[in-house]
Amino acid sequence: MDVSSALEDLLILLDLEQLEVNLFRGVSPDEQQQRVFGGQVAGQALVAAGRTVEASRALHSLHSYFLRPGDPAVPIIYEVDRIRDGRSFTTRRVVAIQHGRPIFNLSASFQIREEGPEHQDEMPDVPGPETLLPFQEQIAPYADRFGPDFRDWIMRERPIDSRPTALPGWLDSSPRSPEQNVWVKANGVLPDDPMLHTCVITYASDLTLLDTAMLPHGASYLEGRFQIASLDHAMWFHHEFRADEWLLYHQRSSVASGARGLASGKFFNADGVLVATAIQQGLMRPINSFG
Repeated sequence: MDVSSALEDLLILLDLEQLEVNLFRGVSPDEQQQRVFGGQVAGQALVAAGRTVEASRALHSLHSYFLRPGDPAVPIIYEVDRIRDGRSFTTRRVVAIQHGRPIFNLSASFQIREEGPEHQDEMPDVPGPETLLPFQEQIAPYADRFGPDFRDWIMRERPIDSRPTALPGWLDSSPRSPEQNVWVKANGVLPDDPMLHTCVITYASDLTLLDTAMLPHGASYLEGRFQIASLDHAMWFHHEFRADEWLLYHQRSSVASGARGLASGKFFNADGVLVATAIQQGLMRPINSFG
């Protein structure tokens, strides 16, 4: 299996240790982070849910809430509640626990494969991934803007190869339309397990989505003017896909209010098929609102 070291590390993170029936343990990467990345805890919770569901049933939706910041220094315990095993649908609830308190809650629904009517939105007309530089090469000319620690962190090898069609808002803080397009794929070849591909894209879906809601305001999480955090995250899966092949992540924010921003994202494969949809609400609280 041809994978980068960063992707190999992600696959290790997603390979949870089973402690008991319905009980799993996950760890965080050995990095200097203040809190656990939301995509990591969502992906691990989804792995825990999937481990209790027969392979003939595919995930079709997840709904989740980020309750407390995760502590990257200690393991996360995932407790699975087998809510329902029906003829067509299977439902699981997962609670992620640290220090005796829930930090994340996930509900996931799985369905047998069925046929029915189909329609979808059209894929946006954007430059293809082969015409775009890898993320690190895109931002290399701006690396001197940042301190050595952040520069080393942002330029390191990553498990997800992402290629935005425009500079991210934290590099160009000019107010702009709340929309962005990013090509993403795993940085290497993944095993054929469809559930693993779903978990990898769930991880990737949290990388840039909330940034979209900040674009009209010329705001960046680097400036320290806002407290920014994911609050809830939902996804729907429409067709099977491979996370190690290019997917266009078309993201748009429809509203920001009450110190919260809402953004949606659509994943299209290279053939223009809409394979998954994500919606996230996040905190965008001005620091001066604390007085």
